Amino acid sequence: MRLIFAGTPAVALPALDAIAASSHELLAVVTRPDAPAGRGRGLTRSPVGAWADERGIEVLTPARPREPEFLDRLRDLAPDCVPVVAYGALVPPAALEIPAHGWVNLHFSLLPAWRGAAPVQHAVLHGDTITGASVFQLEEGLDTGPVFGTLTEEIRPTDTSGDLLERLATAGAGLLVAVLDAIEQGTARAVPQPSEGVSLAPKLTVEDGRVRWSEPAFAVDRRIRAATPAPGAWTEFHGTRVKLGPVRPVAEGPALKPGELLVERGRVLVGTATTPVVLGEVRAAGKKAMPAPDWARGVRVAAGERFE
Repeated sequence: MRLIFAGTPAVALPALDAIAASSHELLAVVTRPDAPAGRGRGLTRSPVGAWADERGIEVLTPARPREPEFLDRLRDLAPDCVPVVAYGALVPPAALEIPAHGWVNLHFSLLPAWRGAAPVQHAVLHGDTITGASVFQLEEGLDTGPVFGTLTEEIRPTDTSGDLLERLATAGAGLLVAVLDAIEQGTARAVPQPSEGVSLAPKLTVEDGRVRWSEPAFAVDRRIRAATPAPGAWTEFHGTRVKLGPVRPVAEGPALKPGELLVERGRVLVGTATTPVVLGEVRAAGKKAMPAPDWARGVRVAAGERFE
């Protein structure tokens, strides 16, 4: 089939690689416009756009997919289907109707669970033990279209969102190509999503990454892993924000108040509503991440001091 790929971040690249290696013809990519990045805030191409540039493939960057110029170019290219992975913009009916087989989206959850922008983060945050990926027909609703196929993936006890998303992106790439093959062969069947089990996964905010030490240890652990690598987990010490890497809950430990720090030989404990957690890496403002014991020595944590 003649395809145009729609996607923006690096998580879309495994699917793009798989499509490029398949029997399908990649005509162009659609991605979000160049955006400011880095300290200089210069305009930077998206990972998907940069991938296409390196291979001499046309890049379409509409500010909004309803722009007449974009729709005209889509009609000129006449794709049979538009596979989508993390494009990042709502696609209007006028664009959805152009390809003969519509737009087909790879989503990183078992729909209808965790519809929205951050399905992996919410699966980790809420303590799910199983998640997966779904390929479905894109329509106007938020991740509501009928599903062509799914795969499942175990969420490991130490998985960060980044770890889990990396595995799903790789496995999901194969699923997406398999669905595209089936569409071309006329054997694909899309099944409507059930009305039960719907949950929403809005993008995590910076505030969502703030650790609540008054929560139980298991919830502190989940929040930090869910916010890693983005938007990042953080807390405050002496009124200054510090970023935190994943922690390790301990089955037993000294009685500490929520947020209270205890420096022991080779480790730093923090109190929660239940048992303490062992800090992993800590990154103070303007500094590199370092093991928690090194950070504690540098700031000279005193007895009874606590994260805010």
